[in-house]
Amino acid sequence: MKTTLLTLMLAVIWPISAQRKTEIIESKKLNASREVTIVTPASYETNKKKEYPLLVLLDGDYLLDPFAGTLSYTEYWNDLPEVIIVAINQNNDEERTLDTQTDDHGVPMDRGDKFFEFLSSELMPMIEKKYRVSPFRIIAGHGLTAGYINFFLYKEKPLFNAYICMSPDMPVDMENRIPERLTQIQRPTYYYLATAEGDVPRLQKPIKTLNDNIKAVTNQGLKYMFEDFKGCSHYSLVVHAIPESLYHIFSSYQPISSTEYQEKIVKLTSGYAKYLEQRYDVMEKDLGVKIPVRLNDLKAIEAAIIKNGAYTELRELSDIAEKNYPKTTLGDYYTGLYYEKTGDNKKAIKAYMHSYTLDEIGEYTKDFMLEKAEKLKAR
Repeated sequence: MKTTLLTLMLAVIWPISAQRKTEIIESKKLNASREVTIVTPASYETNKKKEYPLLVLLDGDYLLDPFAGTLSYTEYWNDLPEVIIVAINQNNDEERTLDTQTDDHGVPMDRGDKFFEFLSSELMPMIEKKYRVSPFRIIAGHGLTAGYINFFLYKEKPLFNAYICMSPDMPVDMENRIPERLTQIQRPTYYYLATAEGDVPRLQKPIKTLNDNIKAVTNQGLKYMFEDFKGCSHYSLVVHAIPESLYHIFSSYQPISSTEYQEKIVKLTSGYAKYLEQRYDVMEKDLGVKIPVRLNDLKAIEAAIIKNGAYTELRELSDIAEKNYPKTTLGDYYTGLYYEKTGDNKKAIKAYMHSYTLDEIGEYTKDFMLEKAEKLKAR
């Protein structure tokens, strides 16, 4: 559990560069107006071509601030990606209860059915038209709304890729229907489920039954995580579940950690550069997030290559560097390092010297590259 993150999350102040605004949507499905709050990330106005994952929050009245605080903090450290948040306010005139109405068969009825249509055929098309959202969509809820978001999984082609269900209050037989649907879904799907030691007693049994049933699902595309927080209540579990769920969903986005390096990368016998490429391919395919390969991730792969003496793969690393950081010194650094490690100092010196005409990046300055060349000349 990320205790430090939780503490900082509660203290975070909205960054000035983030944009937060409220919109009133006139819904024909509901025959009423609905209030939503939309938060665009810091880079939204400056990076006009970038698309962002979408996070839809039911119970937006009280879930928006803790979710946005967590994302603000983790975005700062590039630990999680920037996302667009759409929070639906449900705290007026029993909106929350009416929006989640179901019948005796456990499916939306009356206003619950209309609210589902509002979300899928009015709100989502409006957001996709007005904002630069990627195909990756997350939906989150708590209690009644956590149970309700599962109805999107009942559809043949679910609207969302990831579900954050915090202490769901589930309609009849949902603990059996959801695992059945998760077995059948073809595309990668992230599902996070949480309860707590002090959760509402009547909710705990179906939640744990749902957990047991999902654990039995054999679908390789399902990324599932369940947590039962000790010492937490139905309400306090939320501040613990938010960072845990986001780190679960965006696990492929995070930089290479020391644990990943020690337990996975350095133990490989070959294919270090390919591992790095596949890692970023998964990020783009599953999350709709495309970013340049991080310099620290390149360094991690470099370290594994050197440690295991797989020097030929430095050429592949050079290709990755050229692709991600063209016209910089990085590609020449790995080319020079390849020749240096394979004993061709003449070509290594040439590669290091060639970087003098290129742009510096990180620690790979022109002085650094020239120093590498001079040391080889002195041998």
